Amino acid sequence: MTTLASPSVAVGGARWVRSLRRNLPGYLFLLPWLLGFLGLTLVPALGSLYLSFTEFDLLRDPRWVGAANYVRIATDDPKFVASLYVTFVYVALSVPLKLALALAVAMLLNKGIAGLPLYRAVFYLPSLLGASVAIAVLWRQLFAGNGLVNQVVFLLFGVQGPSWISDPDYTLYTLVVLSVWQFGSPMIIFLAGLRQIPQDIYEAAQIDGASKVRQFFRITLPMLTPVIFFNAVVKTIDAFKAFTPAYIISEGTGGPIDSTLFYTLYLYQEAFAYFRMGYASALAWILLVIIAFFTAFSFLSSRYWVHYDD
Repeated sequence: MTTLASPSVAVGGARWVRSLRRNLPGYLFLLPWLLGFLGLTLVPALGSLYLSFTEFDLLRDPRWVGAANYVRIATDDPKFVASLYVTFVYVALSVPLKLALALAVAMLLNKGIAGLPLYRAVFYLPSLLGASVAIAVLWRQLFAGNGLVNQVVFLLFGVQGPSWISDPDYTLYTLVVLSVWQFGSPMIIFLAGLRQIPQDIYEAAQIDGASKVRQFFRITLPMLTPVIFFNAVVKTIDAFKAFTPAYIISEGTGGPIDSTLFYTLYLYQEAFAYFRMGYASALAWILLVIIAFFTAFSFLSSRYWVHYDD
């Protein structure tokens, strides 16, 4: 006895084939990204998660130790606490200062000055170069004991400046200054946001007698909150991941006295100096959790201070 397919099934199959043919070019364009995501992101991430529960030194096969790495991090690793402290201080100082400077410069450039494209390029250039090894090496030379910064201090004030990169009281602040110097990227985004604010709102405020300061706090800041939120989240994540400047300036040690021991630098030391790959993987996943927590908190709190134009 022969069973015939119902007309509805045949129509559904034909519709699926037509949809596949229509979307096939899109799937093919998406395929390279999908393969890259699977091969370069998802699979390595799952492998790292597995290694975080093992003891692995690259010489022997991974040995399963369960949650021992995480227990040690939480209870018996002063370097972990020190690196977290340094990283949090760096984030707390560099991100607000960078965003404040970026907003100030963006407001100046929003005045319609001549040569705006040139100024934008000049201010944006540090963002392109700031994370490079060459700039970190240059920064180390500038802030050395006999570097250009101390020479300028001596010429202006007649006193010898401190050894910025060898004194633990100052070293971290040189990295903060380097980060703030790279304000070009958020500045460009702030400038784009300022251009979207209708000028008639400012004109109405001027007619009502509002001062420039009142206009800034009542008009500019509230209407820029989506841009501020975006810049804050992106730059906070970048600050948590900062590595190259601390590595170059401290020559990979995190010194002096762990004053530049960023979390990522400590992770690097565990993985590639001591070859404790399992322990380093656990550190990496803790960093992911920390960043995810701050990001989630930012999004949840944004409903109370970020104002979107309806």
